Amino acid sequence: MGAQIRVGLLVAVMLLLSGPVHADALRCSGGTVEEGDTRASLLQKCGPPQLQDSFCAPVFQNKALVPAPLTSNAASCEQIDDWIYDRGQGRLAATVRIRAGAVQSIRIQRQPR
Repeated sequence: MGAQIRVGLLVAVMLLLSGPVHADALRCSGGTVEEGDTRASLLQKCGPPQLQDSFCAPVFQNKALVPAPLTSNAASCEQIDDWIYDRGQGRLAATVRIRAGAVQSIRIQRQPR
């Protein structure tokens, strides 16, 4: 029974390691970028990304989607940017999500999603 437990633990560890890793910081040649840093700071420290993707996320107010006709003075969606940095041979890629001009999250993963 001890062997079954070890195999189960090994499988659990492998599953945990196979997904993206959420990081608090990204080290670049110009310095360290952390969640909350500005887009300008990210560019200054890490340079331009290898790949860039943008999309418009729906705007919610009080946990309800704000319909477009009711948002005449505000955008019905908010632009989100994902910047992907190739960190070199043997290192996992970093995806930096930018929302409202600031770094919202940093993910380290094998391939961009």
